[in-house]
Amino acid sequence: MSSSNFFKYHVVLFFMVKLCTVGIAQDDSPTGYHGSERDALLAIRAEFNNPKLLQKNWTSLMCYMNNTPNWYGISCINGRVTGLVLENFGLTGKLKPNALVNLTQLQTLSFKNNSISGNLMDFSKNQNLKNIDLSGNKFDGEISSSLLRLNSLESLQVQNNNLNGPIPGFNQSTLKVFNVSNNNLSGEIPNTTALQKFGPSSYKGNENLCGGPFTNTTCTIKYSDTSGPSQSDNSQNDSSNSSKSSMWTPILVVINVVSVVVLLFLVIYYFKKTKKLKRIVMNKNTRLMEVEKIETSKMETTTMTPTETRSVESRSVGSEVELEKGKLIFFGSEIKFEVDDLLSASAEGLGKGNFGDCYKAMLVDGPTVVVKRLRDLKPLSNDEFVRQVRAIGDMKHPNLLALLGYYNTKDEKLLLLKFARNGSLYNRIHGGKGTRDRIPFRWSTRLSVVRGVARALEYLHLNCSSSTAAAIVPHGNLKSSNVFLDENDEVRVADYGLTSLIALPIATQRMVSYRSPEYLSYKKVSKKSDIWSFGCLLLELLTGRVSLHSASPRVTGADLCSWVHRAVREEWTAEIFDTEIAVQRSANSGMLRLLQIALRCCDKSPEKRPEVSELLREVDSINDTVLDSEDEEDLSLSMDQSMTDDSIAAVSTPAR
Repeated sequence: MSSSNFFKYHVVLFFMVKLCTVGIAQDDSPTGYHGSERDALLAIRAEFNNPKLLQKNWTSLMCYMNNTPNWYGISCINGRVTGLVLENFGLTGKLKPNALVNLTQLQTLSFKNNSISGNLMDFSKNQNLKNIDLSGNKFDGEISSSLLRLNSLESLQVQNNNLNGPIPGFNQSTLKVFNVSNNNLSGEIPNTTALQKFGPSSYKGNENLCGGPFTNTTCTIKYSDTSGPSQSDNSQNDSSNSSKSSMWTPILVVINVVSVVVLLFLVIYYFKKTKKLKRIVMNKNTRLMEVEKIETSKMETTTMTPTETRSVESRSVGSEVELEKGKLIFFGSEIKFEVDDLLSASAEGLGKGNFGDCYKAMLVDGPTVVVKRLRDLKPLSNDEFVRQVRAIGDMKHPNLLALLGYYNTKDEKLLLLKFARNGSLYNRIHGGKGTRDRIPFRWSTRLSVVRGVARALEYLHLNCSSSTAAAIVPHGNLKSSNVFLDENDEVRVADYGLTSLIALPIATQRMVSYRSPEYLSYKKVSKKSDIWSFGCLLLELLTGRVSLHSASPRVTGADLCSWVHRAVREEWTAEIFDTEIAVQRSANSGMLRLLQIALRCCDKSPEKRPEVSELLREVDSINDTVLDSEDEEDLSLSMDQSMTDDSIAAVSTPAR
C-alpha cells in the first residue's frame, strides 16, 4: 500500500469512528435524551447545600421530545435543555466553573435571589445563551470574560452580589438589559457602544467605578482590554512536528486496528442501547397515560356540586396515617376523642392540598372531622410549633373554619378541623355547570358569601398577634377553594394563619398572596396582599370564570383582573358577569358596585387598596334585593343601559 493510500485510508477510518462516536453521543435515545445534560444538572444539584426541593422533583426522565419537562425549573426543546430557572429557593453552595459546559443548548439561566457563592461559571460552551440572571446571590471574583463570546446575549443581570475587578468590554449589539449594580466593581466603564447606552441605575452601588454615565467622576485607573486571546509564533512547533512525522507510521497501524475493533463494539452497543431505551420510553408513556387517567378521574370527582355524592372504597384513617405514641390536643371542650378513635374512623380522601393531604374522618358514635397532614414546615422546635398552632386555634369567628385540635410528634403533625358539609366555594361556582342537576348560584347567595368572607378577613386582620409571622399576611392563601359552605350554607374560611408554619420558599410557590403585584416586583407582602386576594375572589364570583390563583391541577385559569379591565376598556361588558346572575336585571347595580370594589382591591399599588373595615362597610351597603319575576330574563335583555355608559367608566377609574 503506498504511503498516500495508507494516509487516505487512515483519515477515512478516523472520520468513520469520529462520526459514529458523535452520532451515538447525539442520538443515544429516540427521545432526544442526553445523559451528559442530565449528569450536569445532577452535579449542579449536588453542589447545593439544601437541594431538598430538587431531590423530590429531579428524578426519572428529565424531558421527552417537546413535551412539558418533568423536572421543576427546566425548559426543553427537542429533548435538549434550553432553560434552567431556579429562583427564590434559598439555595446555598458553590458551583464549579465548568458546571454549565455540557448544557450547550442553554438559552436562559436564572439563579435569582438565592445565596450561591464562589466565582462565576465559564460560559464559553453556552453559545446560545440569551438571558442570564444571577442577581441577589453571593458570587465573588471578577466577571467572567467568557461572557464576551456570547454573541446572542440579550440580558445580563448580576446585581446585588460581591463581584470585584473591572467590567469587561461588552459590545454585543444584541444586549438590551445590563445590570451590575451593588457589587464591588472598580475602574472605568468600557467606552463600548453597548455599555454606554445604559444609565446610572445599571452601575450604581459600585463606589470605585467611574466614566460612562458617571460624568462627574475622574478615572485614575485604566484597565487594559484582556478580552481577546494573545497570539504566539508557532513556527518552532511546526518544524518540530515535521521532524517527528516519521515516528507516527507504526503507531498509526496500531490505531487503525484498535479503531476497527472499537467501531464494531460501538455499533453493537448502539443498537442494543437503542432497543433498551425504546422499551423504557414506551413503558414511561404507558405510565404517564395511566396517571393522566387517574388525575382526570380525580378532577371530575372534585368538581361535584353539593347535591352529588362520592363513591369511595371503605377504609380507615389508620390505613392512611401511622401515628406513634402521642396525644390529641383539643381547643375547648366542644369535641373530644382519643387517637385510637381517630385511627379506627372511616376515612375518605379529600385530595392533596398545598400544604398537606386531607381526609374526611367519620368517627363511630362521634362527629365527622377533617384531618390535615402538614408538610413542608419551617424547622420549628416543638414549643414554637405548639405556640403557632395555639395562636391559630385561638381564632374564633362564625365565618372561620374552626381548628378543633392538633397532633404533634417528631414525624407526624396533624390539624383537626370542622367538616363543611356543602363543600368549597370553588365547587359551588364551577361544579356541574351546563348539567340539569346544577342548582343555580344566584346573586343574593353570592353576595351573602362575599359578606361572610369579608367579615372573616376583617377579624383576622384585627386580631392577629403581632408576635407571629401571620401578622404580616393574616390569611395569605385566600381563594375560592379555601372558602367552604356548611350544612346551612354559612361561609367558613379555611387555611388561615399558615404563613407562621410554612417554609418561605414553599409559601412563595404556593400561597396566593405571594402572586400579588408587590411581591412579583419588590418581594414584599403585607395585609394589603390579602385584600388583593379578596379582589381576585370577587372577580371569580362575579364572572363565573376560573381564576388563575384558585385553579385546580390541569385546569387552566385566567388572570381575571386583566381580563375584566380589557372588557371594560373594549366595551364588551355584557360578557363580564356570570349568566346565572346576569339574568337578574334588578341586581345590576349591586353587581356593578361589587365589581368596582373588586377592581379597587386588585389595584397594583397596595396603598390604593381599601382597608378591610372600609371594605366590609362597602360590601354590607350593597342591596341584595332581587325581583323574583325577573330571575329568568333572557341574557340578551338583561344588561341595563347603565352598564354601558357612565357606570362602566366608574369601574375603570373608581372614585376615591
